[in-house]
Amino acid sequence: MKEIKVLGSGCTNCDTTAKLIQEAATAKGVEISLEKVSDMAAILSYGVMSTPGVVIDGQVVHAGGLPSKAAIEGWIQS
Repeated sequence: MKEIKVLGSGCTNCDTTAKLIQEAATAKGVEISLEKVSDMAAILSYGVMSTPGVVIDGQVVHAGGLPSKAAIEGWIQS
């Protein structure tokens, strides 16, 4: 199971990113653990300065703006 964290203050882009990730995982039949992280100290501890940020299994894979559907599917598959 992949552990995925969406880093952000709760803005629309952050919520949309979490929703897109969950939808992609469900469509692909991949089991994930999805957590939203809004604590600024925790977000900065990953070195993310612009949100939304996405962390998969402890590694930052995205920061700033909505990720593309293709990028999300790549994260889910790998």
